[in-house]
Amino acid sequence: MGEIHFVGLPEDKFIEEALSIVEKAKGMGIQLRLIGALAIYIHSDNCPICREKFRTLGRFGEGQPLFTDLDLVGYGKQRKDIKKLFEQTLKFKPDFYINRLFGTRRHIYYHPQGYYHVDVFFDKLEFSHDVDLKKRLELDYPTISLADLVLEKTQIHEINRKDIVDLIVLFLGHEVGEKQEKEIIDGKYIAKVLADDWGFYYDATNNLKLVKRFSESFVKEGKLSEEECKTVVERVDKLLEMIEAEPKTRKWRKRAKVGTKKPWYRVVEEVVR
Repeated sequence: MGEIHFVGLPEDKFIEEALSIVEKAKGMGIQLRLIGALAIYIHSDNCPICREKFRTLGRFGEGQPLFTDLDLVGYGKQRKDIKKLFEQTLKFKPDFYINRLFGTRRHIYYHPQGYYHVDVFFDKLEFSHDVDLKKRLELDYPTISLADLVLEKTQIHEINRKDIVDLIVLFLGHEVGEKQEKEIIDGKYIAKVLADDWGFYYDATNNLKLVKRFSESFVKEGKLSEEECKTVVERVDKLLEMIEAEPKTRKWRKRAKVGTKKPWYRVVEEVVR
């Protein structure tokens, strides 16, 4: 399809539209959840200082809209219903090329007025490492769970500053616990996932260490207080301890012996729209 120019929406309007889409899906019996930075932003609604940190730490460009596209995840078994939601109910324009080529894994839709595009992933996020979301969408609403958000961000092999900022905000606003709760990061679940996949474990633990390093550097830059940094570091350390303590599977131990001699991550190519 031809080149599309997105004009962007004000932050409050974008969030309102995103929540409206998830709510409409719910009304049709469809499980759709927000992922990425927007999901973390929404989870920070009980932590005003966390939302402020998105800008303070340079997550968003000066003068630019906070959000320019919408990322969602749904179940593959509801693919036809999701297609109906976007094309018939919401009147979004499908990306025929992408939807045919990657249809079992991903759909892309364009806002009828060209405000933004929507990526819908099915069952799992397949990037540097897989984040399996089958049977997990019901754990939270309107976003995926906090544990899955941590996995989504830490699976990135070549993590960038924006994703590190997302993790800092997430840990600043939420404690790490031993089980699934609405506003608690389920460290036990994260540890179990990483205990079965050495490559994911390797990148995730390195990325968590980067979160600590960046937090300390942000203190020097005056963008985080000593107390805020302490909170983030303590929570990341707690998660790292849980990850290390979790018994590793035979598959994990076998792959660990090979280490970085062979590629341990998937090379992610940007989808051309």
